[in-house]
Amino acid sequence: MPMPHPSSGPDGGRPSEHGPGHTRPAGRGGAPAASRPDRDAGVSLLPAGRGSGAPRTYLPLPGRPADLPPAHTTLICAALPGLAISTEEGQLTGRGLEGFYMAGRRILSRCLVRVAGREPLAVQARMLAADRARFVGTLRASPDTGPDPDVVVERTRHAEGIERITLRSSALRALRLPVEVALGTDLAELGDVASGRAGSELPASVHVAGLRWTCPTGHVTVSADPPPTDALASAGLLRWELELPPGGTLTVELRVRPNGHGPARAEGRGPAGPFAEARVESDEPAAEALLRTCVDDLRALLLRDPRHPTDAHLAAGAPWRCGLAPAEALAAARMTLPLGTRLAAGTLRTLARTQLAGPGPHSGLVPGPLRDSGPHLPPGCTATEATLLFPVLLAEAWRWGLAEREVVELLPAAERCLEWLRTTAGDGTYLPDPQPGGPFRCETQAHAHRAALLGADLLDAHDRPGGTGLRHWAQEMRAAFCDDFWVDDPAGGRPAAARTQDGRPAPQLGSSAAHLLDTGLSGSGEHAPGLLDKAQTEQLAWLLGEPAMDSGWGLRSLGEKEAAYNPFGHRSGAVRVHDTAVAVTGLAAAGHEKEAGSLLSGVLAAARSFGGRLPEMYAGEQRARGSAPLPHPAASRPAATSAAAGVLLLCSLAGIRPDAPAGTVTLRPFRTAPLGEIVLTGLRISDASFSVRVSRLGLAVVEEAGDGLQLGV
Repeated sequence: MPMPHPSSGPDGGRPSEHGPGHTRPAGRGGAPAASRPDRDAGVSLLPAGRGSGAPRTYLPLPGRPADLPPAHTTLICAALPGLAISTEEGQLTGRGLEGFYMAGRRILSRCLVRVAGREPLAVQARMLAADRARFVGTLRASPDTGPDPDVVVERTRHAEGIERITLRSSALRALRLPVEVALGTDLAELGDVASGRAGSELPASVHVAGLRWTCPTGHVTVSADPPPTDALASAGLLRWELELPPGGTLTVELRVRPNGHGPARAEGRGPAGPFAEARVESDEPAAEALLRTCVDDLRALLLRDPRHPTDAHLAAGAPWRCGLAPAEALAAARMTLPLGTRLAAGTLRTLARTQLAGPGPHSGLVPGPLRDSGPHLPPGCTATEATLLFPVLLAEAWRWGLAEREVVELLPAAERCLEWLRTTAGDGTYLPDPQPGGPFRCETQAHAHRAALLGADLLDAHDRPGGTGLRHWAQEMRAAFCDDFWVDDPAGGRPAAARTQDGRPAPQLGSSAAHLLDTGLSGSGEHAPGLLDKAQTEQLAWLLGEPAMDSGWGLRSLGEKEAAYNPFGHRSGAVRVHDTAVAVTGLAAAGHEKEAGSLLSGVLAAARSFGGRLPEMYAGEQRARGSAPLPHPAASRPAATSAAAGVLLLCSLAGIRPDAPAGTVTLRPFRTAPLGEIVLTGLRISDASFSVRVSRLGLAVVEEAGDGLQLGV
């Protein structure tokens, strides 16, 4: 999928001089993924003398637009590779992002319906599911009805390229209604649409029961059923003379077909999807809607490698990033392990095929783009994060019951990731990011420490060498981290966001600190040890629960009292759902349920406001009585990490900790039962159904499990 303009989005990529592991994010077919602008987007220029240590400067790329079309006011139907983006009016006017898209190309930009020469008055627009929306308009077709409409025009729009226009009459007599649909397309790439470079509409020609448009790179047809009475190519107009009986209903169906093919099959629809049919019942009504919507969004974002169609992975989000973002795909697959291990296996196999091979410092790296890190740090490298997440996801999928043959198949790629970690860290205690010469980020050390410990467990269990060295390195990091990364202050101190190469701390507190609590699932239902001692963990829990970090809607990406705080800044104050879920699960595992419960309740309240479909981020404005979270105009919605985070948040209430190789599962539920009673059914452990009930007293009971699975202590 093409980029909307040469700059990158909040989590997008841009060209880098740091080596082959840093790339632009890939879309379908390997093209760069569409992305959004951010403060660091631009060309990275090194002054003369690459190794001189002189500061880099980032110059804006030419032609960068001042603003992108807002996405927060649109209804986005997704069933990748298809999208349909609409305003609440329902008419597709060709303005902004409106239109049908297929694999990154806008295949229809204009679809205007008129009945009896008038546009219906829009009265309702709502999502029916992740892949379709319903728009309802009314009009008065009879001269003697007064103010009451007597015709309802209902349009159901599907991401696969289908639109059904249904007219329902309440008139007392038959109506003869001319219906016109004005169509047009520019066949523009999403990147050009977003940056205002879509160009003019193409001329149409009459084609069978509709119209056709052609450009040098392809063509598209729109066919109608029933066929139109008239088709006027010069105006892009289809026209019907419809007889609507009293109380009658008539439907016209339009099918948009790129390059002469039928509507593309959505990758996530069908019986072979990777997600279990999980359900939730709770005293909190929003829980059921949240899980249903999150799973629906995850299905909408599924992609498959055409050369390996059994391997599914998640795109980062719509509309901007409908391609593979390795770190986010791995993180989302990890959060959805309670729904089964098939997505994890497909994602790991897909990324193993991208892993860099051969000699050199990048051998074993999973490529990924640079990513903005907010106002206080230089851009980080998602290749580092993805490479460290790979063995963690494999180790935890193994605990959740990934088949042994699949674990063995993927183990060599995980070993290469771990070898890259040890080679890159060398004799040092910490891992820089980006390499070489970047700062030692707190978040990166948490990822590296977790990868070393869980990777060592995986190697030992499969009689592979290297586990002892990884544990020794992790132990050395743990011994030094508490002093090196802790910034003392009168309030009790805080973890530094990063340390420079010469030892200076970046003391700003943000949501990245929550990753220190995400230590990973080890054996016997226990979490691996973390980098903070008990007192520091308690202090971090207190900090994350304070109003400066807890907005009431979730965890701010940068504390409200920090310099350069911006409630809309994607790394400088906005609430990021993924980071909030990491904080909730980490706090709960460490025994700090009060802070965890507050963040969880905030996200659920935000989910209600967003109709159950959580965006990747929203403004970090403080919650007040009667208020609602402010949407971020550039946020993806749906987004893989936020949809997966919804699954993780609900499952965290039961504290499910499986150890499938040992045949056990341990439960550590929220003792405070913040949502009252909750029942999770249809989860998967070792490919068998698993169900659990948590009472209002915080007591957990397994109601369904596979044969041989025992309850751990």
